[in-house]
Amino acid sequence: MVQGLKTESEWWRETTIYQVCPRSFADANGDGIGDLPGIISRLDYIKKLGFETIWLSPHYPSPQRDFGYDITDFCGVAPEYGRLDDAVKLIEEVHRRGMKILFDMVLNHTSDEHPWFRESRASRDNPRRDWYIWRSGKGRRPPNNWAAIPGGPSWRYDRTTEQWYLQSFLPFQPDLNFRNPEVKAAMFDAMRFWLDRGVDGFRLDIFHKIFKDDRFRNNPISWRFIPTRDLDEGYFQKLRYNRNRPETFALAKEVRAVVDTYRPPRFVVGEVFGKGVIKRYLGENHDGLNLILLFDLVNQSRMTARHIKAIIRAYEAEYPHPHLPTYALGNHDRRRYMSRIGGNAALARLLAFFLYTARGVPINYYGDEIGIPDSDFPHKDARDAIAHAYWWVPRAIARKLDLYINRDGCRTPMQWDPSVNAGFSPEGATPWLPVHPGYRTCNVSNQQEDAFSILNTHRKLLQLRRRHACLRRGVLELLPEGSVPEEVVGYDRKLEGETIRVMMNFSRNPRSVRLDGVPGEALACSDTACTAMRDQVCLGAFGGMLLGSPVSDGSDPCSEK
Repeated sequence: MVQGLKTESEWWRETTIYQVCPRSFADANGDGIGDLPGIISRLDYIKKLGFETIWLSPHYPSPQRDFGYDITDFCGVAPEYGRLDDAVKLIEEVHRRGMKILFDMVLNHTSDEHPWFRESRASRDNPRRDWYIWRSGKGRRPPNNWAAIPGGPSWRYDRTTEQWYLQSFLPFQPDLNFRNPEVKAAMFDAMRFWLDRGVDGFRLDIFHKIFKDDRFRNNPISWRFIPTRDLDEGYFQKLRYNRNRPETFALAKEVRAVVDTYRPPRFVVGEVFGKGVIKRYLGENHDGLNLILLFDLVNQSRMTARHIKAIIRAYEAEYPHPHLPTYALGNHDRRRYMSRIGGNAALARLLAFFLYTARGVPINYYGDEIGIPDSDFPHKDARDAIAHAYWWVPRAIARKLDLYINRDGCRTPMQWDPSVNAGFSPEGATPWLPVHPGYRTCNVSNQQEDAFSILNTHRKLLQLRRRHACLRRGVLELLPEGSVPEEVVGYDRKLEGETIRVMMNFSRNPRSVRLDGVPGEALACSDTACTAMRDQVCLGAFGGMLLGSPVSDGSDPCSEK
């Protein structure tokens, strides 16, 4: 089956995405905080790696209590990151290099310091009162039992007007009332502001939370406290009435209609959670969000062949063509994948093989391409506001319960070289978060010359993905059970007569696999222990290999340079 692009407007189906947190990527002015000029200075690095789209985490004016996700002006730039001219220049410089750029857009809430909310809380009869969700409580109790995403009540009492406002995430992030047409119009105008300046689309933060039950019914009681990975249940309730409402599915189509009016074509990808329902955000007629973020790989700590095959089968069944899944190993809310896999560099390289060869859109979180580990900061005195409520939870207990309480650990500065501050800030500056102590060995500069470094593994696979259309838009066919060892994941990517076979050994021991007539040569190997013969492939521990048509430059991908 051929899965080519219907039109040029579907460029996003073949793209690769690199997520940048502006605060942590590159500090151009030496104040210890990353900024937009710093990102511009490093665009060639992202381009040469082979990425085609940049996802920029929030850069808007903000008190930075949730580091950009608490916004006071959706049409501006935080002064510590630069000026509006810098944002426009960033868009232009990305486009000049033939790449695309997505901005993070938070439609669900604002900062409590946003001028809209200051007006809204001033009095019950203020014209902007209905821009947010206000309710009277039940005596001294909140209006209902809804829990916020990090835990605790989803309501905050305001003494000025003696009512409660709704906040789905943190207390200083009041939810906007999208049932008010003025609110929807204002937020769509904010999107148009950036679309008019050339941004190629948006990543939509906690999109599934925007609409809530208009009757404000209590969520059903549950005996589960720790939330499920789909966030369907937790904090002793089933999260039924404050997420994934029918109006939010309809809103997805409205958002898509906004971006579809622009040329060149744009796209939107949503952060949504919920078991068995999130596919509805894509629209029955593919007229909703273009993509949704999927978190099975991000949440996975045990990277075994069985787990990887289960994810592939689930995604291929739930998101068959023309749907498309997304794959990511990390993001700004999760423990770094290098720490989740115990610092296993061979497994890190193998996961890159999976990330860039599976059928879907791969997303790489800055620094994951060099294997930056998580920084194990204490919960007390954390910069992350989520950790403030759980400062008393021992880190060892949190890890055992698979709770990631202090997100400072995955947001440390990018590690460019072994110099002071890892090249993120100049010498003499104090980075806003301490650089990971292992930066002198784990950095971009040190990995440039090693053919089998994690960095060069990412680069090689991104090059192959661009060179071979079957890796971008071909079908994926898992090899039959019994044709490969149990610890090996094998599949073919096929398109218009071209086949590339992907073989990945998730075992600590070498494994051999018969080729059974698959033509071609080794296009990529994860290390020198992987070898290909006429009828057999030998994979080293945590080894991977791609087989297909000969490499165009005639080099041997399985030998050190």
